[in-house]
Amino acid sequence: MNGERLAIVKKDPWLEPVENEMVARHERYLKALEEIERASGNIVDYANGYLYFGFQYDPVEKGWWFREWLPGAQDVYLMGDFNDWQRTELRLNKGVDGVWSIFLPDNIYKERLVHGSHVKMLVHGDNGWHERIPAYIRRVVQDEKTKDFTGQLWMPEKQFDWEGDNFNIHNVGSLLIYEAHVGMSQEKEGVGTYREFTRHVLHRIKKAGYNTVQLMAIAEHPFYGSFGYHVSNFFAPSSRFGTPEELKALVKRAHEMGLAVVMDVVHAHYVKNFNEGLNELDGTDHLYSPPGDAGYQPYWDSKLFNYGKAGVRHFLLSNLKYWLDEFHFDGFRFDGVTSMIYHHHGYTEFDCREKFFTDVNDDALTYLTLANKLVHEFRPDTVTIAEDVSGMPGMCIPIEEGGVGFDYRLGMAVPDFWIKLLKEQRDEDWDLWQMWNMMTNRLPEVKTVAYCESHDQALVGDKTIAFRLMDKQMYTDMNRATENIIVDRGMALHKMIRLFTISLAGQAYLNFMGNEFGHPEWIDFPREGNGWSYAYARRQWSLVDNGFLRYSYLGKFDHEMIKMVKKYKLLARGYAYNRGMDYTNKTIVFNHDDIVYIFNWHPSNSIPDYVMEVPYPGRYKIILNSDDKRFGGFGLVDDSVVSFSFSVKCEDGVTRHYIKVYNVSRTALVLKLLKK
Repeated sequence: MNGERLAIVKKDPWLEPVENEMVARHERYLKALEEIERASGNIVDYANGYLYFGFQYDPVEKGWWFREWLPGAQDVYLMGDFNDWQRTELRLNKGVDGVWSIFLPDNIYKERLVHGSHVKMLVHGDNGWHERIPAYIRRVVQDEKTKDFTGQLWMPEKQFDWEGDNFNIHNVGSLLIYEAHVGMSQEKEGVGTYREFTRHVLHRIKKAGYNTVQLMAIAEHPFYGSFGYHVSNFFAPSSRFGTPEELKALVKRAHEMGLAVVMDVVHAHYVKNFNEGLNELDGTDHLYSPPGDAGYQPYWDSKLFNYGKAGVRHFLLSNLKYWLDEFHFDGFRFDGVTSMIYHHHGYTEFDCREKFFTDVNDDALTYLTLANKLVHEFRPDTVTIAEDVSGMPGMCIPIEEGGVGFDYRLGMAVPDFWIKLLKEQRDEDWDLWQMWNMMTNRLPEVKTVAYCESHDQALVGDKTIAFRLMDKQMYTDMNRATENIIVDRGMALHKMIRLFTISLAGQAYLNFMGNEFGHPEWIDFPREGNGWSYAYARRQWSLVDNGFLRYSYLGKFDHEMIKMVKKYKLLARGYAYNRGMDYTNKTIVFNHDDIVYIFNWHPSNSIPDYVMEVPYPGRYKIILNSDDKRFGGFGLVDDSVVSFSFSVKCEDGVTRHYIKVYNVSRTALVLKLLKK
């Protein structure tokens, strides 16, 4: 560092007491990067494992190379339907760094080893002889009868046509993210496909106004109910949804529609399953993991990666480049970052500065910094998002300033706050300042993805905001002709919570599919306990399409909210200015420059001619009204009325400007200054 202070510490005096830790963290990254560049020239070329390992066709030698990193193995054989599953016919040769390889020439295998051939390895190690799936395999399929998983040689004769695909996520503006799961995106009881998602869901996302699709559960995972978070095969798109080419077609079509596609990538852990995944692949317990208990994630019942091991880093970095290169994803949402960066996996209260630098997994932080370096160097037009609940300092600070280099972090405390508030307090007891502080408590340089609920709140054992507000009444009283005070309250608060969150809590916004219209049921994947039913592993789009049900009101409101946010670039306007906290009437007033918001959270108080401060003199017109009849409200406010400001010279000598509005209970109004 040549005695020069890190920019991150210069800019944030709060970090001065831990400057040594920040410097040591950055120097570990620089050392790791230097080793990579010394070996490969640059990190982009280093991350080419997917072009070397697994099956690679050699056009010069005319045949297939197969390579696998298995340093602890004693014998390795390749087998498949191409050699009638002869287990010990094709022995691999062990080379440097524990890489085993074999060449299969065309003059023997051209008509036998073909696209779609089923393959496995037979690995002899300290744990005995076992049939295993190659780590770099690009497709894994499950036998319908035996339920066994098998690798496939996947090399279609006709390569996918990416011509014309030059999409740039930075052109979409502020990120409006639609989090989606391909398998449960269809209405029928069953598993949805990439094709169905492309045909039937992308247009819904586009029509709703979102500009980014965040796809979950893409990498192959043996247990469907894991939501894709127990990955077994990191280079294989889940075959239960279709082929790799169909996933590529999904991404390309999304780009043609102006939608970015971000992948939910899981590098925090891997499935402990022995037959399908990486666990003990070379016969040892420390190939991809630290040995013994250090390699186990007890809270998730899964295996941890050893990020300090060169072969593991190479595997994971190559995996990131693979998804960008082969599938044209526009970035990644990194799952489980808190679990990665702490040996205690985040199971503590981060209530003081020292907690951020105690029990830290330094190798994981180095890996994440390298990952951001790779992603942004290989594809500058990408975005990375960290799912980090701890708020680790520097997570979203540029690497050259001493940070980890993520573009955004998820505002995970916000959905937790809403659920806790709805569970534990009556409306009349809500603390306005607590609500305001929760939405705005973030560093200005840390770009945050705001959201009030994601897939986590939709799972069995929890409840979405809509379900928590209206519960069983959603099954009986969502008909437009039915009157129900529980549903009226739920509808009103559902709209207000979403608008409050998107207006205050970040520079980007995320919604999980169906939540925008209050999808009524939890997510429960097929399992023994529910008779292997798909009844709750789907999205009932017909609810929002049905004009006789109130779900359509919520869908319409969300559409208009997103439209307003985009039109006035509200997410790019920075922090809002608080203009009033009225505890008697549970009302909060704030503004983004010439856009003014008034939220009345009171269960019953509606005040005619309510006086509220505005930033500028002039005429103000309502541009969004949560109580509008179009959105299932009572229509108590006339949106056509223009409010004229009046000025008051206050005791401090400052002239302030005010308008009068009808401040209706459980209603949010957004007004804009009309230009002369």
